[in-house]
Order: sequence, then C-alpha cells, then structure tokens
Amino acid sequence: MAPVCVLVGAPGSGKTTVGKALADVLGVEFRDTDLDIERMAGKPIPELFIDEGEAHFRTLERAAVAAALASCSGVLALGGGAVLAEENRAALVGHRVVHLSVELPDAVKRVGLGAGRPLLAINPRATLKHLMDQRRPLYAEVATATVVTDGRDLDSIVDEIASLLKR
Repeated sequence: MAPVCVLVGAPGSGKTTVGKALADVLGVEFRDTDLDIERMAGKPIPELFIDEGEAHFRTLERAAVAAALASCSGVLALGGGAVLAEENRAALVGHRVVHLSVELPDAVKRVGLGAGRPLLAINPRATLKHLMDQRRPLYAEVATATVVTDGRDLDSIVDEIASLLKR
C-alpha cells in the first residue's frame, strides 16, 4: 500500500487545505502526519515543542512519516520540516511527491505569522523566510512534481494535481 500522493511544502503552502480537497475529489482518505504526531504525543505540536523540544518532535515525526508511508492509501501531507531528515527523504523515493510551492508574501498571509506554529514564535516573517530558503532545495529533491500555489484558488490547484496524478 502506498499513498496516492504525498504533499510537501513550506508552512502556508496549503498542504492540509489542498490535501483535504484533493482527497475529496479523488474519493480517498486524507492523512496529515502532524495530526498523527499529536495523537502519538497526546498533545498539540506547540505544547510538544515547549515540553519536549524540537529534537523529540523530529523523532516522533520520523516515526509518523514511516508509518504513514507504509499504511496510507490516500493523500498524505507531511509537516513542513519533515524533509529535513535524510531518513524521510530516502523513504519518499518511489512515491509520487508533489511540492506545493509558495513564496513568502502568500505564506505570511496564510500562516497568520505564527499562531500555533512553534518555529515561528520569534520574528515570524524572518524565521519563515529562513525556513523556506533552507528547505526549498530539499522539497525540490524529493518532489516528482511542483505546483505553484501563489495567487491561485483552491480548485485550480486541486485540478492541476489531479491531472498530474492521471499521467
């Protein structure tokens, strides 16, 4: 069993929103590894970061990604930083991975500058820019397709991904 597709991208790229809509269109389940981590930890991710730290979160994230890739048959969204782990990048080989690309202005509008996002708690705009610059090559490395989301409506993004999946 393998996901129909895996969505990766920066915070604010639309992984959850696009993923849910795409899953609806395709008639498959939607799964988000961030929600899996919250279930495993028994607490929201911001609390997990505060109580246990980022290293512990990343350990849980690697386990969540491996489990989801092995058991999800629908649309799978990975957390924005999941690509940082070489183990996760290696696990994505052979999967249909769609990078939802977003530039800083649209990402800032969508994330609301950090509400509930622990890595964006201090100087959110600069931090988001740094995260995006750091991760962009990693998203490109794992992606089998890239879909630009800036200035686009949800339906057009979902339609483009659905068309890519038919190829």
